[in-house]
Amino acid sequence: MVDDHAIVRRGLRSLIESQPGLEVCAEAANGVEAMQHVIKDRPDLVVLDLTMPEKNGLEVARLIREESPSTHVLILTMHFSEGVAREVLRCGARGYILKSDADVELLTAVRHIQQNKPFFTGKLATTMAESFVRDIRESGYPCGNNESPLSAREMEVVHLLANGKSNKEAAALMGLSTRTVESHRNRIMRKMEFRSFSDLIRFAIRNELILP
Repeated sequence: MVDDHAIVRRGLRSLIESQPGLEVCAEAANGVEAMQHVIKDRPDLVVLDLTMPEKNGLEVARLIREESPSTHVLILTMHFSEGVAREVLRCGARGYILKSDADVELLTAVRHIQQNKPFFTGKLATTMAESFVRDIRESGYPCGNNESPLSAREMEVVHLLANGKSNKEAAALMGLSTRTVESHRNRIMRKMEFRSFSDLIRFAIRNELILP
């Protein structure tokens, strides 16, 4: 749990540890302390504020990805910004929620990330989807459900991957080989000009392929 305000850390810790199977192994007040704990404890998840002394959240997210690839990052911030959200996703974060929504969304976000699913605060997911629609319109791609340039099989692959299934799990559910699903995924990325998995997620949100 990384935040430069002790009272925020205490509140978040209490919320997390109210749930069976969840435990906060360490707290940190700045980026340097955060990395010390990550290297020492190798936590499953770091709940990370963006604005901190020593190192900011973006720097810490990048370092976590380098030093402990198995550790997921959930950004918890007071700043609502699609641009910042895009950047933290590029840095390897799996989720982004607002502190104002933490009381209702934090535990849901943690559970999603435990299941290897990304999680965006509701307001942010909406604006990112709208932005993605603008992007694909500008690139000449139609974006309606009935006008998607993807085939029905490709849309099914998007649906499964966006809802947290691995290539192997998607293959089993679709009755295909893992290599075939990987080929579908690569073709989807090329066809839609997705630069990252977060682009695929935004497409899935726009087309209502993400399960509630």
